[in-house]
Amino acid sequence: MRRRDFFGGMAAGLAFRGTSRADCLCALAPALESAAAATGPFDEVGSKVRITGMKAIGVSINPKSDRPYVFVKLETNQGLVGWGEATLEGKAGAVIACVNDFQEHILGADPMQVEHLWQSMYVHSFYRAGPVMGSAISGIDQALWDLRGKILGLPVYKLLGGPFDPRGVRGYYHTSAGTREQLLKLRETAVEQGVSCFKTGLPGTWEWLERHVKIDSAVRQLAMVREALGPDIDIAVDFHAKPSATVASVLVKELEPLNLLFVEEPCPPENVKAMARIAKRSTTPIATGERLVASYGCRELIEMGVVDILQVDINHVGGITALWKVGAMAHASGISMAPHSCEGPIGGLATLHVDAAMPNFLVQEVCSTVTPRTEDKIWEEWLGFPAMRMVNGCFPLPGKPGLGFDLSEDAFKKYPFTGTRAMARVFHEDGSVAEW
Repeated sequence: MRRRDFFGGMAAGLAFRGTSRADCLCALAPALESAAAATGPFDEVGSKVRITGMKAIGVSINPKSDRPYVFVKLETNQGLVGWGEATLEGKAGAVIACVNDFQEHILGADPMQVEHLWQSMYVHSFYRAGPVMGSAISGIDQALWDLRGKILGLPVYKLLGGPFDPRGVRGYYHTSAGTREQLLKLRETAVEQGVSCFKTGLPGTWEWLERHVKIDSAVRQLAMVREALGPDIDIAVDFHAKPSATVASVLVKELEPLNLLFVEEPCPPENVKAMARIAKRSTTPIATGERLVASYGCRELIEMGVVDILQVDINHVGGITALWKVGAMAHASGISMAPHSCEGPIGGLATLHVDAAMPNFLVQEVCSTVTPRTEDKIWEEWLGFPAMRMVNGCFPLPGKPGLGFDLSEDAFKKYPFTGTRAMARVFHEDGSVAEW
């Protein structure tokens, strides 16, 4: 019911009792004025804010990389600026074009209408749910939430009802298996930094049907990781959908004694029935979701109960709006959330805000290591603080309104966009195409 219909109906009801509609509205006027005054800052600022500019900015830290960052900048008539991230590996140029295609939906709009604008971009696209469009919507949506928080003077996690833990958000770094000595040193550093979780991957490529000698080798290597890191550090293993579902099923079962936190993408996420067979055979939690778009794309996995952990990516799934919805759907089905994050700092920070308010949050990824990378130092240069670096095993939550940072477009001048490069191409020994 529209507000005008509500008041009209109330006035009509009073008129039926012998009071004229005009007299009724006059009687209501003081209450309406009082209610309007109570919303003060929102009426004075929020309702007047309109989006006057939108641009997608490509940023190439490494010209040879397949994942240049794509950032979205929204400008307003009140001087407020919102930032989001739409990075999609191997498709930066396409995403930039798609963001620009959405200008008709966004320019002139009220940034407080986040859900309405999300639905407009998604539904009115008709041909929808692909990763390029999903990433474009994700970047715009994050920027809208950034503006929303700045308009209301609150961090986004508070708008979502968080935080659950004022210390921040538990996270994990990546590591390669390495030698036993390297792993022991890693454990020492992890204990010093309070880090309690790592993720590693399967070595090499995998054929459709592998010999047990290769399976046994992978199991021994991962057993060494567990032995060196000890029982008090959680370990996740990313299969990256490299093996066939048959081989993955054998591997996951063989890895049960290692008490892994989860196995990620044992097979391609679109093969839901194969995922279900793998999950049924093993007690190790199964995780997937980084390639999914919108809450609708996650529905089948949730309804079939084939995963224990969902890992949707805020830069692909549809931004804060979609990640929040997926988290709620998962929570209702007893599924945990461990969002994927292997792109730039804006998407990473946006994810922390949602993590902090999700009751079923498990752990947050960052594609970094215990020793800061070059990218980590550049992010700190841009944002003024060490973004996506843990303190005592947790990512600190930004305290400023919106997504919690101030950023100038000038910061990117040293890293001009150099175009899109294809993602890594990996092949089996016989020349056939392999999952990387």
